Amino acid sequence: MTQIEGRRRRWIILVGGALIAYLLLAYIVLPALWSHHEREPGVAGLPMVTRTGDGIPGDALNVGLVGSRNDVLRAMHSDGWYPADPITLRTSIEIVGSVVLDRPYHDAPVSPLYYEGKKEQLAFEKPEGKSADRRHHVRFWQVLDKGTEGRPVWLGSVTFDRGVGLSHDTGQVTHHIAPDVDAERDGLMRDLRDAGMVQYFFQISGTGPTLFGRNGEGDPYYTDGEIDVATLVVEGIRQAQPAPTLSPPALIVLKDQIWHGVRNAISQ
Repeated sequence: MTQIEGRRRRWIILVGGALIAYLLLAYIVLPALWSHHEREPGVAGLPMVTRTGDGIPGDALNVGLVGSRNDVLRAMHSDGWYPADPITLRTSIEIVGSVVLDRPYHDAPVSPLYYEGKKEQLAFEKPEGKSADRRHHVRFWQVLDKGTEGRPVWLGSVTFDRGVGLSHDTGQVTHHIAPDVDAERDGLMRDLRDAGMVQYFFQISGTGPTLFGRNGEGDPYYTDGEIDVATLVVEGIRQAQPAPTLSPPALIVLKDQIWHGVRNAISQ
């Protein structure tokens, strides 16, 4: 083997080794390090994005609740969140009248989204201002009949409707969401805590860091990709002491710090 051939062989080995190291780091090691040791193993591996009726990826899942259906209803009601009406001709006319005439409609319907083929089982909203064009709203799906505590586990997507307009994809009249879905997640968890409806909080892995996401209507959103979960009190018995938050793994904290630094730099 000549000196040139030997040098070329060493370069091939070095480049090949660097490529293999990158693939292992980017696709195996870091994703494994930045994943939670899930407190609810049953949710690991589940899809973390909803879909529209046409199968288009919709809103990312970003919140969760642990408790029975009645526990969820009691908790949300105590926080000033109203159950959303079903979509009918009457409610459709009513929501249009609310927007046009700037009058309240606290339980206005929300458009359906689907998770693993199922339409949302519960939907709530919290109005901001008089009409239904600006509101916080959340949809929930029961994903486990029994979690680690033997209680149902719900996953949901909470967003803020910032106004009514035309869909970027279909041209239909729809609500447009604000891009910072993490702020809505934090707001809902804060409402539940302030109402004394939570035993404790924890996090599970969601979609992962997303800077340029788009929902089913084409609206942009960004998120650190974590799901905040509230374990609810039983039978609406309020908890006097502030609910503790179980700390996520140190590498998740580091990832979130890096994420928020990147997000803030881009938003500025």
